[in-house]
Amino acid sequence: MTRAEQKANKERMFLKELIDKMFEIAGHDLKFEDVEGRTDEWFTQYTMTEAQNKEWRDWGVEHIKKKKRHYSKIASREMAWLDLYCGLKISDYENK
Repeated sequence: MTRAEQKANKERMFLKELIDKMFEIAGHDLKFEDVEGRTDEWFTQYTMTEAQNKEWRDWGVEHIKKKKRHYSKIASREMAWLDLYCGLKISDYENK
């Protein structure tokens, strides 16, 4: 396995941890493997509350700081991009 492949695999596993935790906090019985490779807007089919989203973002920032050794500002920015890219739809009504 080349270095590029190793790096890509490491990033994929890191993303898997973040997405799995998002589904866990939101109370959905899904895993990263269930949505990996889907080209539809799967993240709009499921919801989480504002409080769950904040909990996930806070957890994610700490996880990024720990795993990637980033400063808080950079970790927050990376988590904000991930939330924008594939965070679940926010709804303060009961989850589907």
